[in-house]
Amino acid sequence: MQTLVNAFPKYLIDLVQRLRCQLRDPLFLARHRVRPQDFTRERQLTFPLLMLFILQQTVKSIQRHLSEFLNELSSGEIFELVTAGAVTHARAKLKDSAFIELNRDCVLPTVYSSERPVRHWRGHRLIGVDSSLIRLPDSEELGRAFGWKEAANQHGATGTRYPQARLSVIYDLLNGVGLDCRLEASTLGEVELAIGQLAHLQPGDVEINDRGFTGFVYLALVLNQGAHSIARCSTGSFLCAQELFRLNRANQSRIVWLFAPPDQKAECRRLGLPLKLRVRFVSVRLPTGQLEVLVTSLLDPAAYPTEEFLAVYHYRWSHETFHLMLKGRLELENFSGRTTEAVRQDVQAAVLLANLESLLSQPAQSALEEQCSPESQPLKVNRSNAYHGMKLKLLELLYSDTPAPLVLTKLMAFFQGSPVATRPERKAERRRKPSFHRSYHFQRRVKKLVF
Repeated sequence: MQTLVNAFPKYLIDLVQRLRCQLRDPLFLARHRVRPQDFTRERQLTFPLLMLFILQQTVKSIQRHLSEFLNELSSGEIFELVTAGAVTHARAKLKDSAFIELNRDCVLPTVYSSERPVRHWRGHRLIGVDSSLIRLPDSEELGRAFGWKEAANQHGATGTRYPQARLSVIYDLLNGVGLDCRLEASTLGEVELAIGQLAHLQPGDVEINDRGFTGFVYLALVLNQGAHSIARCSTGSFLCAQELFRLNRANQSRIVWLFAPPDQKAECRRLGLPLKLRVRFVSVRLPTGQLEVLVTSLLDPAAYPTEEFLAVYHYRWSHETFHLMLKGRLELENFSGRTTEAVRQDVQAAVLLANLESLLSQPAQSALEEQCSPESQPLKVNRSNAYHGMKLKLLELLYSDTPAPLVLTKLMAFFQGSPVATRPERKAERRRKPSFHRSYHFQRRVKKLVF
């Protein structure tokens, strides 16, 4: 046990201590309560306990989760029961900005600390921006705040509706952390939402996007941040891209000038953007045999070989799996409240929890990689198991007086306990249109939740 404790990086111990101090800081509380008189009376659900209660991201009933939460705090002694309604009243006093600040000021600086290995591609961070539609609880308040989605089937409108929002995350593809998360109305376009998050790009970053993010104004805005972009083109986009699609040959590279369309020139002048851009089109062949064309501002073929773009663009898949983890294993759409503030708290808490798991599980992942022999399959930390361990140890990690190295050692043993083998060459056939029966069977009988 002592060997494992000593092996833990100091930056993780510092992170845990910083989070503990921040949760108890009166100034932090004052910044993130709704009114000055909130959280001033002596209650069982204090400000830090409420934040940790939400951060556990449980899918159980509020009352059952609350009983288990308080039982753990009381260490088996008799405790005064708190109702689910008290949780509702308490979280109405809390702003979701508390989770945002913990992520921005504590977690992300640790991710990019000089004390830990930060992954880059040719000296660049690889950043992705993507959005996903989120179904919200059936509430008039949420419908007014985010908009309604009319349900329909093969016969047309069914006469029912539900609130729906758009979740947009700017994500570090190599280091596995969300830099910023926005929850807005579903009617807001994903490009418009992504433009509001470009401020999180740093000079030298390379943003990797799917189709839909190849408009002239968007590409110019990324360059205006001092960053670069790699985006997938549709078959009907730029003329140079269409020519490469017709040619149907991989590893082709063309450098051309793009000119602002007439209907976008006024917008470019208003934003102070150039009216022409020099870009490079690259064709790549997917393992399926399909040809894709990418547009990028990385012009030098010697510094950025054409043959590397297929592997680099594939890193974007980690962003897709991030959304899948939020909506699948963490059951983000199973919200713990029906108010606008409760929904925003759940979303920001989920991203903070995911970032913490990614950071804390890294030493375990490194240990698994060292254990692997050349003949065996590479091993990875079981993410579902890691999230479960995070939730189980959250109070001990961020609220108790247990020494941080001891808690981290327990977590590391938990992370390493059930690794999964990775098989890069294994390809599962993808069903394009699963039947309703198969989907229902998966959701009801196959799908597993974390907690």
